[in-house]
Amino acid sequence: MDMIAIQLVNGLSYGLLLFLITSGLSLIFGMLGVLNLAHGSLYMVGAYLALTITRNVSGDFVTALLVAPVLVALLCLLLEVGLLRPTYRLDHLSQVLLTFGLAYMLHDLVRWIWGSNVQSLPLPIGLSGSVELFGQTFPLYRLLVMAGGFAIALIMWLLQEKTRWGAIIRAGLSNKEMVSGLGINIKLVYTIVFAVGGLLAGLGGVAAAPILGLSPGMEFEILILSLVILVVGGLGSITGTLVASIVVGLVETFGKVMFPQLSLIIIFGFMAVVLLVKPTGLLGKQVSG
Repeated sequence: MDMIAIQLVNGLSYGLLLFLITSGLSLIFGMLGVLNLAHGSLYMVGAYLALTITRNVSGDFVTALLVAPVLVALLCLLLEVGLLRPTYRLDHLSQVLLTFGLAYMLHDLVRWIWGSNVQSLPLPIGLSGSVELFGQTFPLYRLLVMAGGFAIALIMWLLQEKTRWGAIIRAGLSNKEMVSGLGINIKLVYTIVFAVGGLLAGLGGVAAAPILGLSPGMEFEILILSLVILVVGGLGSITGTLVASIVVGLVETFGKVMFPQLSLIIIFGFMAVVLLVKPTGLLGKQVSG
């Protein structure tokens, strides 16, 4: 029973960590129609920037948690304006190839700057303890990651459903020409959405670093899981992304404990079953090109 409770918390915290990372990818695809294959690399850059800030600048993990995602967002702003924007009038294959090439460039850049060794980002003493709930002892940091994931999900839902910006994003998803015709600067909206997606990827990278460690190649592992979540949850659906993230986090955590050699097969098998039953994903909706 103790092992089940601990693995349940591990699975939930891992799932909500995956949501932090994948929500930005889902937001960008839902609004821009761009499958950003460099998203995992932005997650990796956020983690390594946090490592540098913690070791060489402030020595404080909380400062890294606040600063590194903003730096990744600024990088995304430059990438959207300089590289991605000219491809909007081309087909989706051009954007996929561009972001895939960008992922490999960032991989080599990170390896050149930080090296290829596995590194770790230690937590401050205040976050590395444990708390006792329902007679069980749980790591404090994993509980904070769970709370942060739910908070981000709530904020994104409120922004999308209850604000003017959310209405613009939903309208842009359905009809970009109509939004432009209303006098809204759709290019500026695209840039902001892409930067926010990068901010979430960077935030996920910083949050994951103390749990998963850092190494060049970490981006492709997380990108595969993010794409599975994107498909299972439904393309462009934030709520679907949240549900799929939690399910995939639980499936992988329990799969690694019970069938360590088959955990990836179980995840892809689960994705195949979902697509057979509901081809648009659990909460998917049609996205215009």
